[in-house]
Parts: sequence; structure tokens; C-alpha cells
Amino acid sequence: MAVYSIGDVEELTGVKAHVLRYWESVIPGFAPQKNIAGRREYSQREIDIILRLKYLITVKKFTIEGARSQIIEEAALLDTNAELLQTIHDIRADLTTMYLVIRKYRKHETK
Repeated sequence: MAVYSIGDVEELTGVKAHVLRYWESVIPGFAPQKNIAGRREYSQREIDIILRLKYLITVKKFTIEGARSQIIEEAALLDTNAELLQTIHDIRADLTTMYLVIRKYRKHETK
């Protein structure tokens, strides 16, 4: 299972680190693990939640409270579509990993 630093997540999602830390305090179930050094390690599940929150807040114009409620409602529906959603989750994780590898390769190539 791939884990991503807060800097990687900021780059992948376009959401600033201070916003990510705030969301941790107000969104239930959104709390990345911390490593031994105390640094946040985000999973693909957290990235999916971040992207959904960003969409709800920036595109759909939800308040943070409204987005929080929507996330909770959607989580309740996950049980009925769990297998399909797990497949989508796995594909997203693979694509995210590939993106970071390509980005790293291109950075080294331009030097």
C-alpha cells in the first residue's frame, strides 16, 4: 500500500497543507497515519476523500459543514457498492503511483 507525504498530497490535489490539517479536525474518519517521526502519511483513501471534499467545496459550493455531512452520507452508502468502489480505489492508487514516478523521472531528466 502506497503512502504519500503531505507535500505529495498538496501537489496531487492542489489543496494546501494547512487546509489538509484543518480538514483532519472537522471531517470524521479523515486522519492520516503518522510515522515514527510524526510526519503525516496519506493513503489513497485519504486522497480520495480530499478530492471529494475539494469538489464539494469548490465546484458544488458546499460549506465545510455541508461537505462533511455529504461525506458522511456517502460513507453510509459505500456498503452497498463496496466491491466496485474497491476496484476504483485500487485503480486510482495505481494511477497516483504512476504519476509520482513519472514526475520524479522527468525532474531527473531535466537536470
